[in-house]
Amino acid sequence: MSVNKPAIPKGTRDFTPAEMIRRNYIFDTIREIFEYFGYQPLETPAMENLDTLLGKYGDEGDKLLFRILNSGNFLDPLNDEDLRSRNIHKISSMITEKGLRYDLTVPFARFVVQHQHELVFPFKRYQMQPVWRADRPQKGRYREFYQCDVDVIGSNSLLYETELFQIVDSIFSRFGMEVLILFNHRQILTGIAEILGVPEKLTALTVAIDKIEKAGLENVNQELLDNGIPQEAVDRLQPLLTMQGMDGKIQEKLDIVSGFLNGSEAGKKGIEELQYIKDYLETLGLKNRFAFDPKLARGLNYYTGTIIEVKALNVSIGSICGGGRYDNLTGIFGLPGVSGVGISFGADRIFDALNELNLFPEHFKSTTQVLFINFGSEEERYCMPLLAKLRASGIPSEIYPEPAKLKKQMEYSNRKNVQWVILAGKEEMEKEMVTVRNMSTGEQKQVGKEEMITIIN
Repeated sequence: MSVNKPAIPKGTRDFTPAEMIRRNYIFDTIREIFEYFGYQPLETPAMENLDTLLGKYGDEGDKLLFRILNSGNFLDPLNDEDLRSRNIHKISSMITEKGLRYDLTVPFARFVVQHQHELVFPFKRYQMQPVWRADRPQKGRYREFYQCDVDVIGSNSLLYETELFQIVDSIFSRFGMEVLILFNHRQILTGIAEILGVPEKLTALTVAIDKIEKAGLENVNQELLDNGIPQEAVDRLQPLLTMQGMDGKIQEKLDIVSGFLNGSEAGKKGIEELQYIKDYLETLGLKNRFAFDPKLARGLNYYTGTIIEVKALNVSIGSICGGGRYDNLTGIFGLPGVSGVGISFGADRIFDALNELNLFPEHFKSTTQVLFINFGSEEERYCMPLLAKLRASGIPSEIYPEPAKLKKQMEYSNRKNVQWVILAGKEEMEKEMVTVRNMSTGEQKQVGKEEMITIIN
């Protein structure tokens, strides 16, 4: 009888120990920089009540929520008429009350409202956990993936927007990865809809132009028309949709868009805030480029101010980081008037980009730095105190568990990318010494026990 091989769901993936070492390098680097900027760690449950999640991401986002069936006989609430009706929305609301989180921002807003009397505002937090989206799997797009979020809530200050740019620049500079930091403002998009005479079509407008890089200009124009935006308005929009990147000409682009938005108070506010941010950024000496892009929409409905998207250069992966300001999110949960701003790093896409660019440091190949060769029981007893001493010095070390052939033990060392091998046979034991071999160069040296630690460090 044939047995089907076990498999994992599409859009998810296993990570081998070697891959996890590299992923932990990403997480540790991001965590360290978040903490440099004064952010505190937070975790929330993988599942949330659906009424927490629904309606926060727009219709497109709601369709991508993974829903969890109620425990027990989840069909109990349904009668035959309900089943015959095939009304998916009604049936879904009766058999599922919880869902897997779509992002970390909405759960964060829920947390702030629940714990508002315990927090010190402005409240700065970071969160590094998996999220789930019922999306169509493709390169760089997964159904389960890690986000590394940093948010501050309880302040309107635009200094926090500039801080996010600094965090992005610090993290990717540490990785040695070149990125382009794009920014726009939701009030500019609101102003565009007003000037085009379709303020009620703002959501349709932003959802469509947010797809321009993937779908292309022609398809975006058709989607705008299909959503009831008049041909005349679509024609007026073309100069903004076809505006090319002008690195070093941010002011020129701001001036062009400002002229287009003449007469829109919302648009004017957006331009003023981006002008403030741009002027500040030019004094900070960022290592990565940043640019104003009036096409940038980031289709999540909760953004109200500055929006940011980060693209890795020289790789085939798209956006690896994005965020913005949201003034109304906690109001949905009963705490109005509290502004927040944050940004999310896609750990899985960063992992793929670093792999593609071969930017992982060489020493992040193994957790074991030193392996003691096992020649037998007497040699074991000689090596065990030395092994303990290395570990106490902060050097990850292990001993082969049995006195196997030397070739087998060395193969084990090579396959685990161990940097140092220590051999202690009869000769070394008589001299109270060990032989230290550098597996990268093949060089080896017989040294005393104390010098062993010095060489490896």
